[in-house]
Amino acid sequence: MTERVVITGASSGIGAALARVYAKRGATLGLIARRQAELDALAAEVGGSVVTYAADVRDGPTLAAIAADFIDRYGTPDVIIANAGVSAGNLTHLDDDIETCQWIFDVNVMGIVKTFQPYLSGMLEARRGTLVGIASVAGIRGLPGAGAYSASKSAAITYLESLRVELRGSGVSVVTIAPGYIATNMTAKNPYRMPFMLSADEAARRFVRAIDARVSYTVIPWQMAIVAKLLRVLPRWLFDRAFAGAKRKPRRGEL
Repeated sequence: MTERVVITGASSGIGAALARVYAKRGATLGLIARRQAELDALAAEVGGSVVTYAADVRDGPTLAAIAADFIDRYGTPDVIIANAGVSAGNLTHLDDDIETCQWIFDVNVMGIVKTFQPYLSGMLEARRGTLVGIASVAGIRGLPGAGAYSASKSAAITYLESLRVELRGSGVSVVTIAPGYIATNMTAKNPYRMPFMLSADEAARRFVRAIDARVSYTVIPWQMAIVAKLLRVLPRWLFDRAFAGAKRKPRRGEL
């Protein structure tokens, strides 16, 4: 049976790279992103059985309509990858950054929930399928100047863990992927050193291997998994001292 895969944030970066990997395997793809022109270009590039949808993952009713259309065309997906995400620095004392915080949480957390929800009843009925959430190592500890981003990724990790346990024994798997630094437009303006950076294409290949294995939680690349483990156990006083002077993620108006 042809694999059916739905990917959000598919117009560029990791999402587009994931689409290329699955297209090479002959999968039927449902690609979702805000930018229709970029989706159309990607669909033309990868060929095969591809349907594209222009949508914002904050828009639950539109995502539900997309799910209904995809299921009507191809049946219940085998893999759903909630990849759409946004990143920006924020400073709590600035009025302008309240909107930034809301935007980050709406996309990075509620976007995952709204992506999965329309498909889950069908997957449970079929007793199969894999839900994949793309988090970040930034969710391990709170990074200065990026409180909303770190908190949103921490919330995503916790939500996905709750969902994984909730669905245990149902036949539906939940995979949490926490990437380190991936070379995309999102990381291009970070003003600090980004160790162990992967290309989007290499990251996508590693992500798909983890998805195929239904790994419950993984940090990619493995070197950042070691960093993540160290960050988890670092005493607060030492973490505070080490990161207080760290360079900050650009705010939304600076991107």
